[in-house]
Order: sequence, then structure tokens, then C-alpha cells
Amino acid sequence: MRGKLLCMAAVLMAFGSAASAQGLKQIGKIDVPGTTLDNYDIGFVDTATHHYYLADRTNKSIDIFDSKAEKFLGRVAGFVGNASKGDVSGPDGVLAFGNEVWAGDGDSTVKVIDVKNLKVIDTISTGGKKRADEVAYDPKHHVFIIANDADEPPFLTLISTKPGHKILGKVVVERATDGIEQPYYNAKTGKFYVAIPQLDKDDHKGGIIVIDPVTAKLEKTIEVADCRPQGFDGGPGTHAILGCNAGSKGSKIPHLTAVWDFKTEKVVATTDKFGGADMATYNAKLGLYIVGGREAPGGPAIGVIDAKTNAWVANLPAPPNPHSVAANNENGHVYVPSAKIGEVGCGCVLVFGQ
Repeated sequence: MRGKLLCMAAVLMAFGSAASAQGLKQIGKIDVPGTTLDNYDIGFVDTATHHYYLADRTNKSIDIFDSKAEKFLGRVAGFVGNASKGDVSGPDGVLAFGNEVWAGDGDSTVKVIDVKNLKVIDTISTGGKKRADEVAYDPKHHVFIIANDADEPPFLTLISTKPGHKILGKVVVERATDGIEQPYYNAKTGKFYVAIPQLDKDDHKGGIIVIDPVTAKLEKTIEVADCRPQGFDGGPGTHAILGCNAGSKGSKIPHLTAVWDFKTEKVVATTDKFGGADMATYNAKLGLYIVGGREAPGGPAIGVIDAKTNAWVANLPAPPNPHSVAANNENGHVYVPSAKIGEVGCGCVLVFGQ
């Protein structure tokens, strides 16, 4: 354990150094008040309000930060917090639109938060036994989708964001034999796309499923080989970044990160310089894909890929478990929570920028 902590400390020293990718480097940090942050999940930046939202399991809350002033604003409690197992912990996925924040919780519910009054105004059950996790939103049809990734079989729930919050349908994904990961709504096609790490118990075969938000039906399953897709976010044109979990502990396949095309429904570029990844995001301001890799080659890192050329740029050493990444598309800043574990980590949010 001492050796691991010393190794982590060395990584953190490198993380705070001059290491950069196309000018991207750590430019600051945001302190998180309350109980010292040691467990967290998804982060999301709402560019309309300049708010960065973090699923803070340690404080059983959604934490709210000003992404322009880079400071903590407040939090909304009432979530289950860090349980004995991650698949029943919460909050998990989080997303904001209008004056509301919607977040999944470890008790298989979705909590709706009034941002102005900082309180939970509705709790919606997805009917599962484990956490309601990653999320996406269709603003045209006002449909929210959330994945119960740890239930067997895993399923997705589509919920109307209109008053009453009617459940529109459920999509059970029988072929998903290792959970469901990050969904994404493509405004051009009007469909939800969801990353599936493993299909049919085959470690070499993952995929992307396509769901119609109007019919709440699974339209097709597109297989993706040797990637184990987890992170998923749309990029420029018809491209998207896949945060591949390939190369993680226990995986039978080497490290890989891929760029996927919505039009051809195929992988158009790959790199073996990064992998073991989870969440992925597109930084439109900087023209970069940012991927969090807790089991990246050489240790935990943030992978940086040029979204114009699809070429790998660099791996920035990161704190342990850097799976949560969020980008502000107005100022180009990237937010990476850093848990404090013993003498390692800051229990804060690290800020990257140019």
C-alpha cells in the first residue's frame, strides 16, 4: 500500500507540472467544502448558466460550481451517497437543462432538482434494484434517458421532462452482458446512441445501440470490435469519440481509443496510445477530445486527441481514478475531480485550460 501511495504521489506531482497537450495544462483547482471528497461520479457543464455540476457521493449531493469564476456555489443533498458497492451508490449521472438538474441515484431513482431553489422537487423510480447511472437528453422531444447499468439484464428508461414526468418506455438490452455506459443524443439524426462495453459475453465484441426517443424502441445494434465502449460524446461533423475500456485490468484486449462515425456507423480512427478509459467528452472550444483513463498506458491519465485530425496528442498524468471529465465549451476549461485518499489527491476539482 505504501508503494502504491508513493507511486500515486509521483503521478500527482507530474500532473501539476508543465505537462501539456496543445497548450492544455492544469491552471487551477476548486476546493470542495464539507466532508473531504473521496468518492464521486459524473460531471457536467451547462454552458447556458456556466455551472459545472458534480455527482459528489462523499457528501451525498450534487455540487454546483461557477465555471467562469471557478468557485463552489452550493449543493443539493438527499442522495444515497457512497455505499458498500458502487452499483448501489449515488449520485451518478447528472445533466442540466433550463432551470432543472436531473441526476441518477443509487436506489434506482432519478431526482429532479430546482436549480433556483436548490432542492429536489421530484423523485422518479426506474423500477430497478441498482443504481440509475448515465444520462442524455433530447431537447426536441423533451425526453430524458438513463441507464440502469448494473441490473441484470441492464435497461434504459425514457422519461418525459414535461410536467408529470411520465415514463415513456423502457429498453431492456439482453445482449449487453457487462452493463450499459454513456448515452448521447444526436440532434442531426434525432436518435439516442448508447455505448455497450460487451455483447453476448464476448470481450472482443462491444457495440453502440440506437434508440428512437419517440417510439422508445431499440432500432439497431452496431458492433464495435476490440474497444469495450464506455465513454461516448459527439464531436465535429459526423464524428464521435469512444472512451474504450480496452486494456483495463482483466481485459483480454490491448489499449485502444477510437473515433466513430455516425454516417458510416464505423470506426474511422484508432490509437493504442490510450485506453483503459471511462468517460469521454468533446471540447469544442479547443477542438480536442478529452478522455478519462484510470487504467491508461503508464498509469492514470487524461487522454487528449485532436478532433480535427483524429490523431493522438498526449496523455496527461492524472490522479487515481480520473474517470470523470467535463468540458466548458465557452472558455475551453476541463474539470477533473481529484479524490483525497490518504496522503494522495486534493479532494478538489482540478481545472485544465490553455
